[in-house]
Amino acid sequence: MSTPVTTTVDARFGDDGEPPLPWPDTEELLESAQLYWLSTVRRDGVPHVTPLIGLWQAGGFVFCTGPGEQKTHNLRHNDAVAVTTGVATWAAGTDVVVEGRARRVTDDDELRAVAEAYFVKYGQQWRFEVHGDAVGPVDDPGWVFRVVPSKVLVFAKGPFGQTTHRFA
Repeated sequence: MSTPVTTTVDARFGDDGEPPLPWPDTEELLESAQLYWLSTVRRDGVPHVTPLIGLWQAGGFVFCTGPGEQKTHNLRHNDAVAVTTGVATWAAGTDVVVEGRARRVTDDDELRAVAEAYFVKYGQQWRFEVHGDAVGPVDDPGWVFRVVPSKVLVFAKGPFGQTTHRFA
């Protein structure tokens, strides 16, 4: 499980005296989110952003994608990613950005835990099974990636504050 090495507040982007959002509260936001946005970079340097469902599990963000999808092609040459979630308002709610590197998950026990967690979080529509080194429906299994955070930014709105959690 990932735990921040440091947690700081950037006073330039917040109301006076706003404390940092504690790491357990940040993890709760990441765990409870229903939709995330994954940013990867194409080989030619052009960014690619896509919405997707996912999991905050064992200190990292987990997502599934097909071997032929654009994000998978991008990750083959550059595993640096940003994952965002939050609310589409400017004065209320909290947004979170996870920066890190995406690593493919192939361990059978981990894949089984991911498949079960998708079902628990998203219901019957997302009942996945493990198929070799992939998960999903038998006719279209996907690869699993875990993003281990290097930095997590939290943007609180109303009151405003910016927290940075840094990892080893």
